[in-house]
Amino acid sequence: MRGAVIHAPGDVRFETLDDPKILHPTDAIIRTAVTCVCGSDLWPYRGAEPIGDPHPMGHEYVGFVEEVGSEVTSVRPGQFVVGSFATSDDTCANCRNGFPSNCLNREFMSTCQAEHVRIPNAQGTLVATDGVPDEEFWPGLLAVSDVLGTGWWAADAAEVRPGSTAVVVGDGAVGLCGVIAAKERGAERIIAMSRHASRQNLALAFGATDIVTERGEEGVARIKELTGGIGADSVLECVGTAEAMRQALHAARPGGSVGFVGVPHDVAVDGQELFFSHVGLRGGPAPVRRYLPDLIDRVLTGRINPGKVFDLTLPLERVAEGYQAMDERRAVKTLLTP
Repeated sequence: MRGAVIHAPGDVRFETLDDPKILHPTDAIIRTAVTCVCGSDLWPYRGAEPIGDPHPMGHEYVGFVEEVGSEVTSVRPGQFVVGSFATSDDTCANCRNGFPSNCLNREFMSTCQAEHVRIPNAQGTLVATDGVPDEEFWPGLLAVSDVLGTGWWAADAAEVRPGSTAVVVGDGAVGLCGVIAAKERGAERIIAMSRHASRQNLALAFGATDIVTERGEEGVARIKELTGGIGADSVLECVGTAEAMRQALHAARPGGSVGFVGVPHDVAVDGQELFFSHVGLRGGPAPVRRYLPDLIDRVLTGRINPGKVFDLTLPLERVAEGYQAMDERRAVKTLLTP
């Protein structure tokens, strides 16, 4: 098969790779329907994370089951399936407590920008749809496998409630999906922080009520101005930088909550400041598998369309162009078609 391999910062190649095989009775092999480039893939692409030896890339996927291990009974060959970037067995204590992304047998997916993918823990990870969805739904279902599920977790962790005010820090695909999540969870006011007109327009289409272009303490001051000097009930931190975390913590009201889902890079939290702020802080890898049935239904019934975050579609063989476009902020998110 063929797939994406990163060799060095700025160097992603489309290469011939070994076909995946069933290695454990809990595995499945899928043929990729569509895949994509994630904002978190840009960390190593930009040299902000070590790469080491050349290795495959990608952790978002939907596709058709081709083969299953002997212990997999929840899906069968021929079915269209959606999974999570973090695999889970659905039986351990952490899974039962609602955190499948911290499964005791968790494996993070990392080979999905390819024509075929091996899915560990397939029994607990994959959810089959009723029949094969029309292709118009594939981008939305692909979003469910990570960016929508992660945006949903940000809103969940930030305790977005009906009638509340939510702030979304970050206008990438996760942040934009965080706007969808805040809207679906009943937020009355949704303030999206963005400096890019195309992303602002998409945030407004997804349900944002206000746009704040300022950043840092100027952005916090603007949030305070919009909330009567108090701050927001819920803040969704969807970037992962130190500046974004400071902005999120300072934008929350006393007693408010911050949900942080951007993979932290050089982020440090001042314990004294957090202690006296009365702000709640929760985050981590999104428990996407917990949300899959509900989010799949919302997409297939047309209630939401997170697939709109894909504003560039390329054949998989041009994956390097997809990385470059996102790195240069010419695209929010690149959809790849095998």
